[in-house]
Amino acid sequence: MAGGAAEGGQAGAASGAAKGARAAMASGGAAKAGPAAAAGATAAAAAGRSTAADTTATEPATTALADSGGTGGGTGDGGGGGKGKKPKRPKRTGWRRLFPTWRMLLSTFVIGVMLIIGLLFLGYSLVQIPSANALATKQSNVYLYADGSQLARDTRDSKVNRENVSLAKVSKAAQHAVLAAEDRDFYSESAVDPKAMLRAGWNTALGKGKQSGSTITQQYVKNYYLGQEQTVTRKAKEFFISIKLDREKSKDEILEGYLNTSYFGRSAYGIQAAAQAYYGKDAADLDPARAAYLAALVNAPSEYDVVAHPENKSAAVARWNYVLDGMVKEGWLGKGERAGLKFPTPRDQTVPNGLSGQRGYLVDAVRQYLISNDIVTADQLEAGGYRITTTIQKSRQNAFVKAVDDQLISKLDKKNRKADNYVRAGGASVDPRTGKIVAMYGGIDYVKQFTNGATRGDFQVGSTFKPFVFTSAVQNSSTTQDGRPITPNTVYDGTTRRPVQGWPGGAYNPANEDEKSYGDIPVRKATDLSVNAVYAQMAVDVGPDRVKQTAVDLGIPEHTKDLQPYPSIALGTATASVLDMAEAYATLANHGQRATYTMVEKVTKDGTQQVELPQRQTKRAVTREAADTTTSILQSVVDNGTAVAAQAAGRPAAGKTGTAEEDTAAWFAGYTPELATVVSVMGQDPVTAAHKSLYYALGQPRMNGGGPPTAIWAQYTRDALKGKPVSDFDLQLQPGADRTEAPADPSADPSIGGQDDGGTTGTPTDGTSTPSTDGGTTGTPGTTGGGTGTPATDGGTTTGGNTADGGGTTTGGGTNGSPTTGGGTDTGGGGTPGGNTGGLDTGGGTDTGATGGQP
Repeated sequence: MAGGAAEGGQAGAASGAAKGARAAMASGGAAKAGPAAAAGATAAAAAGRSTAADTTATEPATTALADSGGTGGGTGDGGGGGKGKKPKRPKRTGWRRLFPTWRMLLSTFVIGVMLIIGLLFLGYSLVQIPSANALATKQSNVYLYADGSQLARDTRDSKVNRENVSLAKVSKAAQHAVLAAEDRDFYSESAVDPKAMLRAGWNTALGKGKQSGSTITQQYVKNYYLGQEQTVTRKAKEFFISIKLDREKSKDEILEGYLNTSYFGRSAYGIQAAAQAYYGKDAADLDPARAAYLAALVNAPSEYDVVAHPENKSAAVARWNYVLDGMVKEGWLGKGERAGLKFPTPRDQTVPNGLSGQRGYLVDAVRQYLISNDIVTADQLEAGGYRITTTIQKSRQNAFVKAVDDQLISKLDKKNRKADNYVRAGGASVDPRTGKIVAMYGGIDYVKQFTNGATRGDFQVGSTFKPFVFTSAVQNSSTTQDGRPITPNTVYDGTTRRPVQGWPGGAYNPANEDEKSYGDIPVRKATDLSVNAVYAQMAVDVGPDRVKQTAVDLGIPEHTKDLQPYPSIALGTATASVLDMAEAYATLANHGQRATYTMVEKVTKDGTQQVELPQRQTKRAVTREAADTTTSILQSVVDNGTAVAAQAAGRPAAGKTGTAEEDTAAWFAGYTPELATVVSVMGQDPVTAAHKSLYYALGQPRMNGGGPPTAIWAQYTRDALKGKPVSDFDLQLQPGADRTEAPADPSADPSIGGQDDGGTTGTPTDGTSTPSTDGGTTGTPGTTGGGTGTPATDGGTTTGGNTADGGGTTTGGGTNGSPTTGGGTDTGGGGTPGGNTGGLDTGGGTDTGATGGQP
């Protein structure tokens, strides 16, 4: 047994030595391995010859073998030898030390992936979708004609030319063109495209130009939520916001936002503004050719504008072809249609806000209408985004401008006639049935004359106010001082500077035009010739306070400057605007039904949200008889009076001329059954803005209402109603309006007279004479009052004569005790204010006309 053990030990030692030797040789050097192996063999032999029974004696030998044998030592197969230690890895030497091991690479990769995942999770958690940036929410306000064509685009509030539209209002061709240009896989891809980002970075590094690897979603995030700065922080935010946005919004919503925020050049943000800026079309009307060009612009807006940079046309055309080819490739455009397309050269660039000419006046008037009627606030308009359809009819607007140019502006000679530099004009035209403003003239050019001539309220309206006095008389069933109903045929005393009777507020004796006296004259003829003396007395007969109320009911604002209840109200001292006068005359044309004027048909916000408009109101302002009887006498003004030039309209017309004091303004207010229009020519110093007389403007001694204002009205009305059936007025007159009342004195010739009252006196007869500056309104009584005196109860007696309507001419103004020069009844209104009886009538008869005012 002992021998067997020994033999086994020897065999095991030998085997271990052999393995150690082989291992040593394999690990590096035959010379070193030899001595080690020999030493191991000697030790093993010695151990084998040992007679010790304790087998533990073999352990040091085994350990020695393992130590001396390097990696190969082991225990004997037989005798219970111990296990050897795991050999150590050899150290890396030489060039191998320069490269990481596969274990290092794997560890680094795993750690890197975990770090990236952690950063992505952290970024996604921390970055939130912010509110839209200020620029992205700014829009311009768009104003449209009644037919939907663009009137103006106002960028003054928002400072940005943009109009947001829904995706449904962008043509499919435009949608597909943008997708073909920017992101053909938009509907199928995720919010970000790492491959595209890497490709763009690689191409940029190779010098192929700066390229973007952003998807449409990323570009939208940059435009709408962030900004255009090129920073790592911004790109990181863009990345995370895009991922979140893709989860919260549909692809259609993102595409719509992108189309509304992209910049296309020419100060146009969004596809709608771009379509208007380059082609004058809406985005809904873009065809494939035009859509492809606009899509090409997104890549390089400034460079690809072939009008601004014709030298870059070849590049622009190449980009255009790229877009179209992409549309064909994606199946959005047929090959046959593609082959027939030609490059659509855009129109010349225009001023973005387009407020020159009449547009600025119209926009300002509409803005004021919206604000004053509480439809939209000034702050809301400043934010922009409103699409406002006005009541302005493009054809009629153009006709108005042409009429002013032909009849006034073209005749100015500012170099040789100083007064021509003062000329301003304003006009407004209303549909009487609806109250819609269909045309307006504000001035020669908004950028040259800022103040709107149609809405300003600082010039006297002159005798265009007189019809309101007569309307009030019929409305209130008023009578003269001697109790006769006031009708078109009622006879008044038309003597110039005749003191009005029955007014307790003080003496008032207005002059007629050119100091012309007419004697006894019926109201109709007095209206034809605009006799101040008649209408001042009529205002007192009716009651100035009632006259004022009727004017307000017809459409004149109650707080109009100088709209005061004095006798002078009849001569037009009030300073109503052209627009206000147009509304009042439209009420007369509409048989006394007042349709409050409007300038807006429809208002939407951001292309979809409709803004509620106030209910259109129509109410009875005066009776039909009052309005229609006024129309009948105003027809006579056109047929026989100061407005005969209005006959050039070629239609039944009614109207009234007027002139302000010292010829600072001349007016014509008139209407047909279909259209009410007011025109005013005003004088203003272009430097100081002071009111100026228009004597010798256009080379004429006087600027009166029967001149340029009426000529403008006639041409405009003729053109505005061209092609419309001619219709006559359908009138219902007051009782007795159709009966003729002849004046008592047949020698009086009321057909002779001035061209228009205007409240002015003295017409220059030659180029050297000086115009009189004496106005017809020679002083407004300083106290208010009703003008209703107490009828006389004790008339004096005369020695003979008979009673005659229309009586003689009073020379003393009807003061108590002043004799009259004519016999009969003095219906011209003698008597002092307060109702005292008249003086002795030397011609005999009872002086029944000397009574004071009636209630």
